[in-house]
Amino acid sequence: MEDFRRIYLRLCKEGGVEPQEGVVAQLQESRSAQGSRLDLSGQSLSADTCSVLAKAFHKDIVFTEVSLSDCMLSEEGVRVLLSGLFDNTTVKVLDLKGNNLRSSGAEVLGQLLAQNKTLRRLVLEWNALGVWDEAFSLFCSGLASNCVLTQLDLRNNQINHHGASELALALKRNSTLEVLDLRWNNIGLLGGRSMLEALQNNKSIVQLEMAGNNIPSDTLKALEQATGHNSDRRSTLRDSRSRTQVLSKEIQTLKEEKGRQFLSLMETIDRQRDEMGRSSRSTSIQIGQLQEALNERKSTVNSLTAKLQMTEAALALSEQKNQNMGELLSRLKAEKEEQREQHSKERKKEHEDAVLRQGKLLRDIQNLTETNGQLKNNVEEMERRCKSQQQLIFELKQELTTSTAELKLRLAQAEDRLESEKRRSKQTLDDMDSLRQKEVEHINRHLEESERALQDRIFKLEGQRIQLEEELSKAKAAFVAERAQAEEELGRVRAQVRLEEQEHVSSLEEKLRSVRSSLQEVQLHCSQQKQTISELQAKNSQQSIEMDALRRRIEELQQELCCKDQEKVAEVSRVRVELQEQIGHLQAERTAQGALKEKINALERELKVLNSNHREALLDKESEMSSMLEKLRLKEAEIHRIREDEANRASYLQSAVLSYIHGSPLGHHSSLQK
Repeated sequence: MEDFRRIYLRLCKEGGVEPQEGVVAQLQESRSAQGSRLDLSGQSLSADTCSVLAKAFHKDIVFTEVSLSDCMLSEEGVRVLLSGLFDNTTVKVLDLKGNNLRSSGAEVLGQLLAQNKTLRRLVLEWNALGVWDEAFSLFCSGLASNCVLTQLDLRNNQINHHGASELALALKRNSTLEVLDLRWNNIGLLGGRSMLEALQNNKSIVQLEMAGNNIPSDTLKALEQATGHNSDRRSTLRDSRSRTQVLSKEIQTLKEEKGRQFLSLMETIDRQRDEMGRSSRSTSIQIGQLQEALNERKSTVNSLTAKLQMTEAALALSEQKNQNMGELLSRLKAEKEEQREQHSKERKKEHEDAVLRQGKLLRDIQNLTETNGQLKNNVEEMERRCKSQQQLIFELKQELTTSTAELKLRLAQAEDRLESEKRRSKQTLDDMDSLRQKEVEHINRHLEESERALQDRIFKLEGQRIQLEEELSKAKAAFVAERAQAEEELGRVRAQVRLEEQEHVSSLEEKLRSVRSSLQEVQLHCSQQKQTISELQAKNSQQSIEMDALRRRIEELQQELCCKDQEKVAEVSRVRVELQEQIGHLQAERTAQGALKEKINALERELKVLNSNHREALLDKESEMSSMLEKLRLKEAEIHRIREDEANRASYLQSAVLSYIHGSPLGHHSSLQK
């Protein structure tokens, strides 16, 4: 605030302009208030002050709301002051109430709306912008090109139907204006129709004030209905956007959950790979240990074969010794035979020694043979063990190769499944995104088509109602005319034949009472129709316009009936003499009255058919709304089911991977090792 005041004083000093005391005082009050609103209302601003303020507004970054109401601005002052707001980026609310802005002000306002990109609300109440059509058309062209203004106040601006048509053309191109106040102008019927035509294309205006413009009530109600449609459309768009945002958030959460599940699956696969590496390393260590045990067994077998060779050599030596001992025995026998006589005592001793030695040798031979058999059995057992160990090693190698091949195959299958699941999940996510987008587009198209169909149906029903009202009015007019003729003829008959007059009068009075009762029934039926139509007005506001017209016409017809009754009393006294001549025509009139009754009944039936059609249309609309709600509920249930299917699929995949890991031979072996 202080900066703006200093800038204002400095610019006044540079331009040689005397600062206005009211402006300085107001800036001082704004500084003490510490707000973002500049209120200069009621200050008589000169052209020089306006030029200084324009320069200050050009550099201002503080005020967001400027009030210049009732400042008695001249055309030059308005042009200079508003030119300073062309490039302003902070002022969002501008109040120019009661400044009598005319042609130049309208042109500058049009330029302001075309160039300024921050102004949101513009108050132009109690001015004269609509007096000059060309200047107001420039203002409307600026409004048409504006894309930020949301509220515009044009009350008491002398806008006629030409200005309203220009404003309607601008509204057809503008898509941001939401609130428009045109009260207390001179727009008239043509301007109201042009505004109604503009609202058929403009879908952004949700509030339009048109009171005090000499516009018929039906046009005002149509304008209110159009703005109501715009507000409903905006609320539906807001709801659809919120729903799309919720759906996008849910899709994002699903994607994040899928990503987390994928990352957890990759982590489990990495852990399984690590476990498989550890198990392969442990199996290689076990194979090395088995190889070492096999080498030890081979060394023991080699030692046993060496021992066997040594025992065989010892056996050969013992056999050689046995042969040598036999030769020695034969030599001893020869020597004994030669020296029997000489050495009988020595032979006996030697024989005894030989027998003893032979027994020892035999025992040694038996022992050696037994040890040899034991050694042979040991060798055979060692050979069998060696073969069994070789068979076990071979089987272990085969199992190792098969297990490694199965692990590689299962690993490849798991990777293929993982890639297929990735592709499937991506495809399902893309399908879900496309499906949701298609559903949203289909719902929007269906809503627009239903809205267009309902509007067409309402217009057709209005046309049928108008035709029926015209036929009813014609029938009532014919009935009133024929009734007047009958009453005239009744007066003539009474004048000529008084004796027959009483009978005919009584019959005609009975007929009149029946006609009145039928008329009362018709009026009661019309009142019932009014009640039903008033109930339908809450659901379809456009029909209320035609019902008001129908009520006015019925009241006019009742007034005409009253006038005709008064004329009838005067004419009955005048034409009683001519009644005798018209006796022959009474029968024809009776038939005509019967035809009129049939027409009235037909019109009542048509009214009933129209009421039933209206009710059916309303029921159809309610059924369409319920079907739309049911479709939305089904879509939400389908989304919930898809989520559950995705969660179940992820849990099934995780359980399958875990069961595969725990059920594989390598996993079983690693679990046994642990």
